[in-house]
Amino acid sequence: MKKRKLGPLEVPAIGFGCMVLPGFYFAGSEEQAIATLHRAADIGMNFLDTADAYGAGKNEELVGRAIKGRRDRYLIASKFGNVITPNAGREIDGRPEYVLSACEASLKRLGIETLDLYFQHRVDPQVPIEDTVAALAELVQAGKVRYIGLSEASVETLERAHRVHPVTALQTEYSLWTRDPEAGALAACRRLGIGFVPYSPLGRGFLTGAITRPEDFAHDDYRRHTPRFQGENFRRNLALVDKVRAFAASKGCTPGQLALAWVLAQGDDLVPIPGTKRRRYLEENVGALDVVLTAAELAEIDAVLPPGAAVGTRYPEAMMQALNR
Repeated sequence: MKKRKLGPLEVPAIGFGCMVLPGFYFAGSEEQAIATLHRAADIGMNFLDTADAYGAGKNEELVGRAIKGRRDRYLIASKFGNVITPNAGREIDGRPEYVLSACEASLKRLGIETLDLYFQHRVDPQVPIEDTVAALAELVQAGKVRYIGLSEASVETLERAHRVHPVTALQTEYSLWTRDPEAGALAACRRLGIGFVPYSPLGRGFLTGAITRPEDFAHDDYRRHTPRFQGENFRRNLALVDKVRAFAASKGCTPGQLALAWVLAQGDDLVPIPGTKRRRYLEENVGALDVVLTAAELAEIDAVLPPGAAVGTRYPEAMMQALNR
């Protein structure tokens, strides 16, 4: 596995997003999920990204069972700040006391003593980022966290946070159909020496070409409630995927590999974290590292899938309000 750096932290060039495992999108087989995480380590895709909000902690517990007795084979990232309320709603909490307690709870669920990377999942507008990051710095000093990161933070917030304690990575959605970070976040990361972790680099699975109709989603699939996967938006976005599929065929790779190769080509300081439930897709994702896109090909892709090409917001309106804070 090729390596890349998120600031001072060396990780595999492609990580593993655990959100697709049982606990968030759907139930699924825990045995299959654990086998997939073991195989991920075998092929060097050992940078795992989870969060306490995925399944209200169940995802972290699953990861903990998978890495038990194998901690030295993995780099573990988790996130805090998206709090699941009793009525299945969400609140954002960046209070220092919450940061400390959330970390302790995540470490317990994961069965580890130290997180390699700890992200603030969403920025709390009610708490100065300086206070939240000071608490994260306290966790680093205590040896419970090695490096810290932010997710879906604005450039201004990133700069303010970085002045309190070095931020190692910014995690934000980025793919062929979500190019928001090009508006300033990527440039800010490079100016500050911060790595970038694109989540949902396969467009929540849509860019793989495997989803061709709304019925392909299970009844309890989270994506059913996302604007880009609904009604006319779905049909128009499917036309974009057809373009990805055609270009991939001309390159002799799968649509998913093309989508990942495009993200990887945006800079060696980007480490995408696609997720999968199945071991066979791990090898396919790693194969994206062998797909070389020339400058001319990148320009051609940009012409058919420019920024803003996707139809519909990437989250429901209420969740969109928590982005870029």
